[in-house]
Amino acid sequence: MEFSSQLLEKAVEEIAQLPGIGRRTALRLALHLLKQPESHTQRLALALSTFRERINFCEQCHNLSDAPRCEICSNPSRKAAQLCVVEDIRDVMAIEATGQFKGYYHVLGGLISPMDGIGPQDLTLDSLTTKVATGAITEVIFALSATMEADTTSFYMFKLLSKYSVGMSTIARGIAVGEELEYTDEVTLARSINTRLPYEKSIRQ
Repeated sequence: MEFSSQLLEKAVEEIAQLPGIGRRTALRLALHLLKQPESHTQRLALALSTFRERINFCEQCHNLSDAPRCEICSNPSRKAAQLCVVEDIRDVMAIEATGQFKGYYHVLGGLISPMDGIGPQDLTLDSLTTKVATGAITEVIFALSATMEADTTSFYMFKLLSKYSVGMSTIARGIAVGEELEYTDEVTLARSINTRLPYEKSIRQ
C-alpha cells in the first residue's frame, strides 16, 4: 500500500498498532478523522493522552481507577468476605454487568503461561495472599476463562491458599472450554457465578 503523504502513512502505522486493526481499517479511520472538524481530533487526542497519563491501578484490587482506590473497593455495602479473582479488568466489567456478585475483586493482571514467559511472579499473587492471610475473607472465587492457562493458574492459587482457612470455589462450567470470559453472554456468566463449585470438586471432574 503506497501513500501520497508521509503524514498519512505515519498515522496509519500508529493506528494499525491497535489490536484487531489492519492497515486498510487504519487507513479508513485516518481518513474519517480527516473529514471531521479539527476540534474532534483534538478532543480524541486529548482524551487518550489524559487517560494514559492519569489512569491509576486500584491499590486494593488492581482494577483501573481514577483515584487510588476504585469505586467498587470504596463501596462499604459490598460483601467483604467474598473475593472474586479474575484475569483482567474486562472480566470485572463482564461480571459486574450480570448484577449477581456483590463482593470484592482481585485482578491478577494475566495468567500463568510458561510458553509466553509469564510466571507466578508476574501476577498479583503476593497481594492476593496478603488479603487472604488477614482471615477476613471466607470465600475466594476463581472466575477465570475455561482455558489451559486459566486452569493452571487456578490450581496454583489453590495450592498457594490451601494453608489458610478459606473456602475456594470456581465458577461453573457453563462457559465453553476455550471461550474467553469477556465474550460470554451475561445470562451464561450469571449462571456460572451462581452455580459455582468448591474448587476441589472441579479438579476431580
